[in-house]
Amino acid sequence: MTGQAAGLAARATRAGLWRAAAVGAALGVGLVAQRMARRRLGDDPSLVDWATAESIAATRLRRAPGALRTAELTAAGPAYAAIMTRIVPLLEARLGQPLPGVVERHAVVDRAGWAAANIGAFRDLIGHLETSALGARAAESASVARVANRYIATRQVGLLLSWLGTRVLGQYDIALLSAEEAPGRLLFVEENIRGTARSLGIPLDRFRTWIALHEATHAFELEAHPWLRPYLRERLERQIDGFLGEAKQLQARGMRHLIERWRSAAAEGSIVGFMSPEQRGLLREVQLVMSLLEGFSDWVMDDVGEQVLPDVASIRRRFEQRRDQRRTGIDRIVARLTGMDMKLEQYRRGERFVAGVYAAGGERAIAHIWDGPAALPTDAEMADPVAWVRRVVPDALTDGPRGVRAEVSGDGVTSSSPAVTDPGATP
Repeated sequence: MTGQAAGLAARATRAGLWRAAAVGAALGVGLVAQRMARRRLGDDPSLVDWATAESIAATRLRRAPGALRTAELTAAGPAYAAIMTRIVPLLEARLGQPLPGVVERHAVVDRAGWAAANIGAFRDLIGHLETSALGARAAESASVARVANRYIATRQVGLLLSWLGTRVLGQYDIALLSAEEAPGRLLFVEENIRGTARSLGIPLDRFRTWIALHEATHAFELEAHPWLRPYLRERLERQIDGFLGEAKQLQARGMRHLIERWRSAAAEGSIVGFMSPEQRGLLREVQLVMSLLEGFSDWVMDDVGEQVLPDVASIRRRFEQRRDQRRTGIDRIVARLTGMDMKLEQYRRGERFVAGVYAAGGERAIAHIWDGPAALPTDAEMADPVAWVRRVVPDALTDGPRGVRAEVSGDGVTSSSPAVTDPGATP
């Protein structure tokens, strides 16, 4: 064998060994990965590692500007207790019903505390999806793909919670998908409340009071009307079932059906393009209720706020100015994906409707807003509150309000106190 031939043989041998080594390494990595997958998943087949997702959110939120120490949160507690003691009797008098236990069921939390409280809602939602979608597959052996999916989903949930956690000011926390209907509790995200009050130049105690009025009104809406939670839960569960059905159709019909849905979504400018007619109907029903919830709370917070906050109009104006600032960059993208932009419109639309109902029918009309599903406004009535009064409380049309807070026209309402939210934070 010549030197050149020997060199070629040596290179071929080395190439063969490298290939063999590469195949062996790949098999080895695969076996190790499968063992790691079984070890990582264990007896938990869920799509998200909830403890890790919460840890990711908490770590990011505690590094956000304006983070408070535990002692500072504790020190804020008496101020909120005094506010609740002051405003709840005023709300009870205005709404005509008691709010039992609301004063006691509130907590001052940091952003990480808000994330910890809300991860249960994420778990309930994804748990419903997993129960319906996975079925027998949940018992299948672990795979590298499942570990990768879980890794990505866990971080997506953690990052989403951390993004939302820097924006929420307050919340009436209820477990909508839970089998138990335990009373909710008020959460005040003190870090965000302080930051927003400072940026708007509003005294902290007044801003706390304003937000508390909004959230305590949510307690009235959800606790004083036992039909409301089942109504929302049923529609959310049906929506989840619909999404799963659509996902199965996309899988069965292939890429062409997926492309058609993408084109529909692009033409409509939102995810609604992916929905079936039934899903769109359910979404409209839920949107109407959410608009009413937010709009009614907004209207009450300003109406009762006039009794305790001499500058409530100024607070509203400053908050609205900030809310109307244009989002840019990642904030704009995430707000669209999470539906935050939709929530801002819910505030506006719902408050215009409630103000119009009051302008057209006064206290008698307002008292019937939460009578039950049959009294909910249609999409057309949401834009024409006089039509709603005419259908639900026709005798109230002759009453009129004592103090008109809105001008009613054939097209709806122009209100002097619109909605509460902003690009950086939301109650």
